[in-house]
Amino acid sequence: MSAAGTVRELRIRPFDRADTEPVVALWRAAGLVVPWNDPYLDIERKLGVQPELFLVGEAHGAVIATAMVGYDGHRGWVNYLAVDGSRRGERLGARLMAEAERLLAERGCPKLNLQVRSTNAGVIEFYRRIGYQVDEVASLGKRLIADAPPIG
Repeated sequence: MSAAGTVRELRIRPFDRADTEPVVALWRAAGLVVPWNDPYLDIERKLGVQPELFLVGEAHGAVIATAMVGYDGHRGWVNYLAVDGSRRGERLGARLMAEAERLLAERGCPKLNLQVRSTNAGVIEFYRRIGYQVDEVASLGKRLIADAPPIG
């Protein structure tokens, strides 16, 4: 199938609880799950805040992409952008990001921020290709609630 055909077959919709296991499996396969973040708790937290902005991309009934989008009234954020490894190169991530941008712009969001591990050159290049630039800032964080290590 051509990449254009694949983009058309992608259906983007809000997350449903039935998506939990396929979404966590996708995140694990994409290397997004780290020991200090429990993906199940991250899902529960997102379902409590703007759940309509937790996007799932599916094709033929299978979850093949995700993006956890948020807007705090000042900046938009995207976390957990993931595309099934066997489907990379088909512009599915770009399509999901375009939908995230559309939803944020509808809400009056002036700028979208995201964080990428500085060692992940391929992902940084992906974002550059779709119009993002590296902001010359230091990203700081402080954990307020310690997650238990993920099970499994």
